Amino acid sequence: MPQTFNVGSRSLFVSVTAWIFIVLGAAASVSTLIQNAAMASLLPGFQVSLDASTLPMLTGLLVAHLPWVAGVGLVLSVATFAAAVGLLLRLEWARRVFIALSVLAILGNLAGLWLQQELLQSLIDSTLARTTLPREAVGVFGGFATAARAAAVAVSLLACMLLAWVIRRLNSQGVRQEFA
Repeated sequence: MPQTFNVGSRSLFVSVTAWIFIVLGAAASVSTLIQNAAMASLLPGFQVSLDASTLPMLTGLLVAHLPWVAGVGLVLSVATFAAAVGLLLRLEWARRVFIALSVLAILGNLAGLWLQQELLQSLIDSTLARTTLPREAVGVFGGFATAARAAAVAVSLLACMLLAWVIRRLNSQGVRQEFA
């Protein structure tokens, strides 16, 4: 019996991906709105107590432009939610926007690796400078710090690979036919 594909037939992959990112996009949007509201109410005191020039390079840059960073986060969260809803409705523009947002997420995740390492190193340096630990304890502390760094890198790279797989599947011929 020959196998026939209907143009526009709905695949489980697209539906599941859309629902996962609808939930994640809605949760991220709500969380970002709450963070923006909290930051707006605390920002005047926050700027007085935190000097961005004392922070490492990327961290200082992000803190110096914190309202813009938070605004970009909100826009990306809402765009992800909208693209995921469009993906569920099988709209071609939504598939393309979702792929573009996924590429941005991969790039952000890779840039976040640098930020994670910079922030963790700054935290370790400031902690070790303020406390007197025995030599053995410093070794244990260093081991935990290395494990935390390795775990952060592994999770970030795994997320990037997962997003790359989603992009690859959304660009496949069968999925593109759903959006025709």
